[in-house]
Amino acid sequence: MAGLTESAAPIPGLIWAFRIHDDGQSEPLNVDQPIDLRHDGLLWLHFNLADMRAQQWLSTTDVGLPAVAKTLFLSNDNFQQMHNADDSVYGVIADLVRAIDHVTEETGFLRFVMTERLLVSGRVHALCSVDATRRVLEGGQRIGSAAALLETIVEYVAETMERIADRIDEELDAFEERVLSDDTVDLRKDLGRLRRTCVRLHRQLSGLRFTFHRLEQQDSEALKPALRLRAGKLAQRLDALDHAIVEMRERSRLLQEELQLKIEEQSNKSLHLLSVLTALLLPPTLITGIFGMNTKGLPLTDVDEGFLWASGLIVGSSALAYYIMKRLGIMR
Repeated sequence: MAGLTESAAPIPGLIWAFRIHDDGQSEPLNVDQPIDLRHDGLLWLHFNLADMRAQQWLSTTDVGLPAVAKTLFLSNDNFQQMHNADDSVYGVIADLVRAIDHVTEETGFLRFVMTERLLVSGRVHALCSVDATRRVLEGGQRIGSAAALLETIVEYVAETMERIADRIDEELDAFEERVLSDDTVDLRKDLGRLRRTCVRLHRQLSGLRFTFHRLEQQDSEALKPALRLRAGKLAQRLDALDHAIVEMRERSRLLQEELQLKIEEQSNKSLHLLSVLTALLLPPTLITGIFGMNTKGLPLTDVDEGFLWASGLIVGSSALAYYIMKRLGIMR
């Protein structure tokens, strides 16, 4: 590995390191010990870029990375991209942030530079795809080249999103049942959350798809075989996943619209009932208001059965209002 040296001390900010031998077997390395960067085989170094010591070490140490690739790696650019130049492939891809015990919906970014014998990756937040790749390497999965290692990482990016998409699909099925059964309590907030998740995933996948489609169109014949990514295959998988995400986004939008129509229908029914009650109570209110006036000459004031007559008028006025609304078709 020309240009590489042996680290005289533990590499700062290094989260994990693997040496992948020519037979594909992976060997985890102790990050608390110096690492021989000149050793044969493929070396994977994964850094925590939130640690400024890691950025300082990468900027000052010659690990055999092209200058333009190192510049992008140490930058704050979060635009998804992938380039090949100077016998290397480098770029930035999006992934989902991993919490301690679950996958979040927050977007993080993985930076990487890949040469024939070295893959340097880094992130600010813990990411799902690289952690899954680390676990399978520890489990004994063989990796044939640097390109195969990067493809494994991208495959786990897609797999993580697929798991979230499956969960969204199940929740949409449950919400659809509730909407059809008129159980619309607290559904708007939940549907809005699912639709927002679909929009985020689609935005993330769109950039990733574009990156691999663009890489597929570039001339990769000049690259060494160990650096040739199967960009077309990865792009097809991402296309299919993005298509499913878009369908779920549209499905959630349609459910939101149907839910809104049902809520408006319920509101109209409530307003109709309120209007009917108002119409039925308005004539009795008018009569009680008349008899409640403190003026001379009020009828029935000197009649012993005046209260009964007034009560009859109240009931009769409501009955008359009911009959009129029934004839007009207001009452159904």
